[in-house]
Amino acid sequence: MDLPLAYEAQLPIKAGFVQEALERIAKLEAALEPIQPSPWPLGYRAAAQYAVMPGGGLAYRLPGTHNLRLLERDPLLAPPLVRAFEQVKLLQLACFEVALRGSLHEGKVLLGLIGGDPKRLQPVARELLGSSPDVVGVVWAEDHPAGRFRGRVQALGGAGTLLEDFGGVLCSVSVQSFAQVNPEAAGRMYLEAARIAGEGERAVELYAGSGVLGFHLARGFGEVLAVEISKDAVKRGEADKARLGVANLRFHRGDASELAKLGAADLVAVDPPRAGLSPQTVQALLETRPARLLYISCDPATWARDVGRLAREGYRPQLVRPYDFYPYTHHVEVLSLLTLA
Repeated sequence: MDLPLAYEAQLPIKAGFVQEALERIAKLEAALEPIQPSPWPLGYRAAAQYAVMPGGGLAYRLPGTHNLRLLERDPLLAPPLVRAFEQVKLLQLACFEVALRGSLHEGKVLLGLIGGDPKRLQPVARELLGSSPDVVGVVWAEDHPAGRFRGRVQALGGAGTLLEDFGGVLCSVSVQSFAQVNPEAAGRMYLEAARIAGEGERAVELYAGSGVLGFHLARGFGEVLAVEISKDAVKRGEADKARLGVANLRFHRGDASELAKLGAADLVAVDPPRAGLSPQTVQALLETRPARLLYISCDPATWARDVGRLAREGYRPQLVRPYDFYPYTHHVEVLSLLTLA
């Protein structure tokens, strides 16, 4: 069995991915800030998804195939999820996949059961909620062709959300919604993002999710408008806003391409999905031309494509720092600040 590359040796390779994308795709020359490593190279994941083996047990799918690899343990899981994994792997589950979402802050876990009949899974949910000190909520989701949690979702019992600490801001997370899986690394990035964003009268955050970055930006701006298309994410963000008492953050449910209709801003922050900015959103940015653009990306290639397009219209990178949210994978996050020349 081949041993994995030592963690310290992974970091310059990941930084190289970002530098290469900047030079080859964006056609720009700029020095990177040193890569920010994960606080923990192992035991960092607060979320994970597994296939259910036909004979019992949890498995990963091998890349590019439907072949399953049975797991006795998962060294990437954070401690609360390790305990839940040990319990769940022993169950005979009449579903296709299992999703775990934990909170390092609370030390608790939410469980998602994907596929199968929710009535048949109800006894499993009751058993876990009655016997496990770690699993505090269970939901069922239909096996939908568009992906997990894209169809019907039904609560089977217990809590629906947990509170997680992202850089000193406690925000709600649920098993069916997106939140960064390495909360300690993400928290460090949000703190730096707010610092380099500076201050101003108004900021707009696109692809805002439940507004975690927006809560950080609210400390430096008179008003922050968080734009998000997901109804569930906006609902959680509104609840967090009320709990935290952040009066200068406002949510707008809509698409990122609506930016030109939302008024001028000193700063626009974007954290798009892996596909990067849509052509319509790039066009909206070029119409509004904010003086500062904070761009967070989970894909160096699409980030470099967008940065190159924006650079041809007068934007220049002032800071680019890779962040490692996913040790022992090829993924790398990018934090960048662009200013208008």
